[in-house]
Amino acid sequence: MMVTIVIRVWMPDRPGALGQVASRIGAVRGDVLGIEILEHGVEQVIDELTVALPDIDLVPLLLQEVDDVDGVSVESVRTVDPDRIDPNLSTLAAGAALAESSSDERLEVLCQGVHRVVEADWAVVLRGSEVIAQEGDTPEVAWLVAFLAGSEHLSETDETLPGDLVWGHMVTSGLTVAAGRTDPPIHERERIRISLLARLADALL
Repeated sequence: MMVTIVIRVWMPDRPGALGQVASRIGAVRGDVLGIEILEHGVEQVIDELTVALPDIDLVPLLLQEVDDVDGVSVESVRTVDPDRIDPNLSTLAAGAALAESSSDERLEVLCQGVHRVVEADWAVVLRGSEVIAQEGDTPEVAWLVAFLAGSEHLSETDETLPGDLVWGHMVTSGLTVAAGRTDPPIHERERIRISLLARLADALL
């Protein structure tokens, strides 16, 4: 039975590395549907590949093939709905929904959009310690507020950022949107998306 998976790989930043990975995927009859660069460092990149496989039983073999490429390691793999929307299109859709929403529902729309874009376990919009909108089961609010208050100086590319939490401060409105997931880790590209959605929401409020 056909299955769609998302595989995240760390690979050396050298010509041909991605081609080698794609070749190994093809060797197990995998079809690469999409590729996204989540982070780009000095010597390494983190890529997310969406792959269609003819059978879920081929996943272990696929992982072994990819791991065998010199310098490449698999960070995570998960199955997804075949109709999963590309993350970039999902972000654009969330932005469009924000722009089209009425003022009294905009924060709910923002929270839902962030939850969907991050594929998060939870998402929340806060004004200080007050929960304005919520999706899923959030952590203890007092802890979250304290953490976010201490994070205002950090940028999306800061290497000390936690892998299970992403947020965007809305400076003009004094609000913060945050989301979290247990796995896979949240990377730079995803943080930038949420920061941009927060900026858009802030301008519309």
